[in-house]
Amino acid sequence: MDDLITTAFFSILAAGFIVGIVVGLTGMGGGALMTPALIFLGVGDAATVVTADLTAAAVYKTGGAIVHSREGSPNFDLAKWLVIGSVPMALLGPHLVAGFTTDEDQLDYVLKMSIGFALLLAAATYALRLYINLRRVRSGAQAEDPNPQIRPLPTLLVGALGGLLVGITSVGSGSVIMVALLMLYPGLSAVKLVGTDLVQAVPLVMAAAISNIVLNGLDWGLLIPLVLGSVPGTLLGSKLAPRVPQSFIRRGIVVVLTMSGVALLDKAGWAPLGVEETHPILIAGIGLAMIVLVPLVWGVLRKEQGLPMFGAPTVAELEGIDQGRRSASPGTSPDK
Repeated sequence: MDDLITTAFFSILAAGFIVGIVVGLTGMGGGALMTPALIFLGVGDAATVVTADLTAAAVYKTGGAIVHSREGSPNFDLAKWLVIGSVPMALLGPHLVAGFTTDEDQLDYVLKMSIGFALLLAAATYALRLYINLRRVRSGAQAEDPNPQIRPLPTLLVGALGGLLVGITSVGSGSVIMVALLMLYPGLSAVKLVGTDLVQAVPLVMAAAISNIVLNGLDWGLLIPLVLGSVPGTLLGSKLAPRVPQSFIRRGIVVVLTMSGVALLDKAGWAPLGVEETHPILIAGIGLAMIVLVPLVWGVLRKEQGLPMFGAPTVAELEGIDQGRRSASPGTSPDK
C-alpha cells in the first residue's frame, strides 16, 4: 500500500478529478483529455498511460451506459452495428502498433505521435459537431427520428475507424464517433446520440483495454488513483452542468485539445517542429491565437445562420431549442 500512496498518486488523483469534472460538464470522452494530461505529468510511458486510461474509462462509461439504458435513450440496433465494427479493430489496433517495432523508445514515439494527431482530429471533429448542431437547429428541417433506418455498411466503417483509433490512442470514442453519428443519422436527438454512443463505447473501450493489458500489463499505481479521481469528478461535473455556461466550456475544449495535440507532437520530436528541443513559446502562441480566433470564427458562423455574432443564444441554449423542437414535432414524444 505504501508503494501506491506517493506524490504521483495524488497528482494522478487530481488530474482524474479535474478531467472527470470536464467530462461530466460536457459529455465529452475523457480519453482526449486524460491521456495527454497523464503523459505531461510524466507518470509513465505512453503505452502504460493509454492502458490505464482505457481501463478506467471502461469503469465510468459502464456506469453512464447503465443510467442511459434505464432511461431508454440508447438506440441498441445502431449501437450493435457500431460494436460489430469497433471491437475487432480495438483488439487489433494495439498489436498493429506493437508490430512496427520492439524498441520501447520507438514505440513510445509512435504512440505519442499517434495520440498528438488524434487530439487534433478530436478538436476538429468536436468543433464540427457544434457547427452541425447549429446548422440543423437553425434550419428546422429535421424531424426527430428515434428509430432511423440503419445503414449497416457506413455504420460498420465508422465503428471500425473509431475502434482502431481508440485501441491505439484511447482517443475517439466520445468525439470522432459522435460526429459520424450526427452525419449519418441527423434525426437522432441529442440524448439518443449520447446514450447510443455510451452503450457502444463500453464494449469498445473494454476490448481496447484488454488488448493493451495483454501487451503492456496494467499499472495499478496509475489505475487506482485515476478511477478514484475520475468517478467523483464525473458525478460532480454532471451536477454542475445545468449551472455552467456550456458555450464557453465547449469552445475552450477545442483550444485545449489543439494545444495538447501540438504540445504532444512537439514533445515527441515531430520533424516540422524540430527534434532537438521543445517549443513552449510556439505552443503558448498557438493557444493565445486560438483563444482570439475561436470566438471570432464561431461568431461568423452564427451570423451566417441569422444570429448575432455574440451573445444569446449560446451553444447550450441552441441544443435546448433543438430538443424542444423535436419534442413538439408531430408524432413524436419528448425525450426523457
